Amino acid sequence: MVTTILFPSSYYGLDKVDEDMKQEYDAVLAGGYFRIILFGYDAWFNEGKLRLSEKPDEDITAIYRGWMMQPNQYKSFYEKLQERHIHLITTPAMYELMHMFPAVYPQIKDDTAKILTFPLHSRIDIDLVKNQFKCFMVKDYVKSVKGTEFPSCFDQSITQEEFDRWMEVFYHYRANLLTGGICIKEFLPLKRYGDKTNEYRVYYLNHEIISVSRNSLQGNYTPVVPQQMVEKWRNLDSVFYTVDFAELEDGNWKIIEVGDGSVSGLSDGQDYISFFRKLFICCNEEQTGM
Repeated sequence: MVTTILFPSSYYGLDKVDEDMKQEYDAVLAGGYFRIILFGYDAWFNEGKLRLSEKPDEDITAIYRGWMMQPNQYKSFYEKLQERHIHLITTPAMYELMHMFPAVYPQIKDDTAKILTFPLHSRIDIDLVKNQFKCFMVKDYVKSVKGTEFPSCFDQSITQEEFDRWMEVFYHYRANLLTGGICIKEFLPLKRYGDKTNEYRVYYLNHEIISVSRNSLQGNYTPVVPQQMVEKWRNLDSVFYTVDFAELEDGNWKIIEVGDGSVSGLSDGQDYISFFRKLFICCNEEQTGM
């Protein structure tokens, strides 16, 4: 039975939750379904030391909700928690599969953008890329550098020299957060309603649909992601994950991102208490006979 949510503490001490996780923390408290344990943010992320707000005497099963980790860091986190009787539902293999887009890509390739991958810091032949894609975007295996001066996409006009300079900018911004390799993704023309795209985030747990929420601050007048597509991807090889869907200009829908459920954020405006209630029910329906 899943009994516990594990949150990172505030940077400043183990007695308070991380400020950015407080809304979720408060929702878990208000719902009363889960026990909460905090782990020391500073000690773990900066020193690799695991400190807990309480130490269970018996084995418990838990869900992590917090910041992204490199796959090897998550593996260490998972193993150190096991030594302290806390067993996360998401194994290191599941985490890596959903956290690094090229890992899950073979399973979802029919419903997502095409990709090319390259080792970190290798020179990318821009002509090879342009032969594959008219327009494309750059990420590492996990994230882009959205919100910086780095272009959101490149087209056929980009030269090798210009692209090499931009990749220096990319590496500067990702710095020690670089993960896996470089992922070049085909740019998908997304439908816009005013200045908003129409994106949805779906949480899956135990192959059940936990929530379907608007994820791009769009209004409630936009089309909803087709239920058939939501159902189609409920059986990926993990126990807890997210899939982001977006409407294209031609009205079709594509997967634009996949993530591990432990480190994927809830959508703005989402009902947090309802989310954790559904999470609890889906975690424990077999044990409770629901």
